[in-house]
Amino acid sequence: MRKAFAVGRKEFHQIVRDRRSLATLLIFPAFVLLLFGYALNWDVRHIKLAVDDRDRSAESRALVSAFVNSGYFDLVAIVDSDAELTRLMDRNDARAVLVIPPAFEEDLQRQTSVPVQLLLNGDNANTATTVMGYALTIVQSEVSRRQPATGSSRHPPITVEARIWYNPQLRSTLFLVPGLIAYISMISAVVSTALSIVREKERGTIEQVRMAPLGAFAFVLGKTIPYFVLAFASAMGVVFVAMVLFGLPMNGSWLLLLAAVALFLIGALGLGLLISSVAETQQVAFQLALLASFLPTLMLSGFVFPIASMPQVLQAITRVVPARYFLTALRGILLKGVGVEVVWPELAALALFSGVVLTLASVRLRRQWS
Repeated sequence: MRKAFAVGRKEFHQIVRDRRSLATLLIFPAFVLLLFGYALNWDVRHIKLAVDDRDRSAESRALVSAFVNSGYFDLVAIVDSDAELTRLMDRNDARAVLVIPPAFEEDLQRQTSVPVQLLLNGDNANTATTVMGYALTIVQSEVSRRQPATGSSRHPPITVEARIWYNPQLRSTLFLVPGLIAYISMISAVVSTALSIVREKERGTIEQVRMAPLGAFAFVLGKTIPYFVLAFASAMGVVFVAMVLFGLPMNGSWLLLLAAVALFLIGALGLGLLISSVAETQQVAFQLALLASFLPTLMLSGFVFPIASMPQVLQAITRVVPARYFLTALRGILLKGVGVEVVWPELAALALFSGVVLTLASVRLRRQWS
């Protein structure tokens, strides 16, 4: 027993000296708890609502107030044209549009059934289904509130006609497949490059590279090119398979899609090289690569859980997750058929991320070689 305690004491001191293992044991569980606890939220909140009020009466304003006061919807715009409505939906500036017909108040006073239209962004099938349920509940509450004044009637005074844009059948496949493309591409690209430089370190060939007349940036670029070709071919293969097997549509520009995939993969490969410049062993590099690619892409990109429902702190963190911008661009190009005038902010964010991580990887390697 005394020998066992001696071995345990020695192992404890070794763990304390190994800060990475200590952080893995103590900090990582708390990090995962906080991330999952706040990001795993099936409720849909802060839904961006635009209103096309063609009646502009007290009753129509009361209906809009019912949506806003429910706590689920945030009024972001009042529209008065179909072009403006389409622009808001294409740019994701509105997830739902409430269209109130003319003579809304007059028809209610006549005790006739009045249909209001709800346009929903269907690129996220789960969110669209939830939003439709919220809208029906709010309208039903308004109907119940009016019943004492209108009396009993065979027809409800207000009915909802929902129209789903971009995904009329609310097929979950059209929502999941773009996310899976980003998820698979991110993990494979980061892990593959994260192990490349570390493999050179463990084999000792990195010393030969240091002695060669080769700059750090050229070395990083040379490491990136072959993995980029393989990752790009793999990503496009996934896209084609998804189109054949799952009916993924292509409503936009192929050139724009290729540009988005290329920028995303360059950033993912750069992130892997940055991790490879930090880690000393392939085991550590593999763990860091999974941590940097798996959790953010799955939890903080909008792939599964809506970003608007997350706390403000996590929403701020999602702004440095490249998969967030790639998913928005991918769904916009494939499902909505939007052009570069809509997705250029996402492409610019991906380009910025790629430039930053490649520069940081080059700087770290330059310092190690000097």
